[in-house]
Amino acid sequence: MNFQPDELTVQVAQTARDFANQHIRPFVMEWDEKQEFPLHIFKEMGKLGLMGVLVPEEYGGAGLGYYEYNAIIQEIAKVCGSIGLSLAAHNSLCTNHILTFGTELQKKQWLPKLATAEWLGAWGLTEPNTGSDAGNMKTTAVKEGDEWILNGTKSWITHGKSGDIAVVICRTGEPRTKSNSTAFVVERGAAGFSGGKKENKLGMRASETAEMIFESCRIPDANRLGEVGEGFHQAMKILDGGRISIAALSAGIAKGAYEAALKYSQERYQFDQPISSFQGISFKLADMATEIAAADLLIWQSCDLKRRGQKLTKESAMAKYYASEIAVKTANDAVQIFGGYGYTKDFPVEKYYRDAKLCTIGEGTSEIQKLVISREVLHP
Repeated sequence: MNFQPDELTVQVAQTARDFANQHIRPFVMEWDEKQEFPLHIFKEMGKLGLMGVLVPEEYGGAGLGYYEYNAIIQEIAKVCGSIGLSLAAHNSLCTNHILTFGTELQKKQWLPKLATAEWLGAWGLTEPNTGSDAGNMKTTAVKEGDEWILNGTKSWITHGKSGDIAVVICRTGEPRTKSNSTAFVVERGAAGFSGGKKENKLGMRASETAEMIFESCRIPDANRLGEVGEGFHQAMKILDGGRISIAALSAGIAKGAYEAALKYSQERYQFDQPISSFQGISFKLADMATEIAAADLLIWQSCDLKRRGQKLTKESAMAKYYASEIAVKTANDAVQIFGGYGYTKDFPVEKYYRDAKLCTIGEGTSEIQKLVISREVLHP
């Protein structure tokens, strides 16, 4: 495996970096304070191909791979975790689910709109009382003729209110039985489909997180993705790739916090010398740099396996687990290096601190990642 990014990856990363610095950085705190979801930013990213990174060109996408995708997410997240999170959810969950499991007709119907950000995507698995316990989900889909009737509520959904289209996993069998769920595509505007409560969050405040509510929502059987009963299996496959997204998001946040702390430590003087000259600070920076580099290696390994079409359940869980925990640790140490200033909104590290924590929870908690890793280790 080559650990050096190729020319294309470097160019793509620079494009994302330039966009983030010009169009996102000036408004980060304004969006965060207001919990404003800047939909127009995603429309602009769509013009650059950033909303359809993994979608083949024949469906209107950029036709890039996971190395480039990782670089894009990291560059955006270094500036704003919220925008990075929404970008990741759109690409790796909703869009990638249709790309991976949709029929040719379904791909042609929905992917061009998603890849260009004409439509924003959402993905619904989690429910109010069944987070990791997906086999006991309450949202059901019942077949009636050539239609399915959906009832239930999905929670903690990125773009739950603003999304134009959602991939939703519904229970089509008895609770806790094998193959008891199925994936469906639901377009906004379908009767009985609405957005619910928008969450008031600690961090990632510019990324919309809300409920999706289904009340006798009728959709045609043509909107079913794959076979009946395949929903959970599909979701696990999608989450394998999704964990790369959250790992990249985590690494981006960690790098943003680290770079801010490094710069500040060289500019802040105490006792007539920069605080970076003190061992207590320099050792924190050494730990940050080392742990971020280790996280990157785990992410690259997962990207390489994904590129070669090999199983990556263990490796992507490792990358997501380690990178997310390192993001929290790095942001915490960055606040410490800034001292009292780090506790204010005048400097960027308090936002990295708040944003980082979500990475240890979303798309499978750190505890779930350790469960996945241990199962893979014990039963390879």
